[in-house]
Amino acid sequence: MSSEKEQVLEFLTGKTGKSKFYFSDFCKIFPDKKQREVKKVLTELVNEGKLEFWSSGSTTMYGMTGAGKQKAEEE
Repeated sequence: MSSEKEQVLEFLTGKTGKSKFYFSDFCKIFPDKKQREVKKVLTELVNEGKLEFWSSGSTTMYGMTGAGKQKAEEE
């Protein structure tokens, strides 16, 4: 499971100009895994404090903790 977490974090750190991602974006990283398995990896990263949920009210996205415009506006 740790290698999957590393893949998610590498995916997030490799993207510039975008800080929040849909669940479907992460499913593309692991095309051979079921959605439930991908969700478990993301949930573990959220529980560890490495990822955070972000909600617009109609959709939920994932992002690195402390990254993006939303965080800067909150401070």
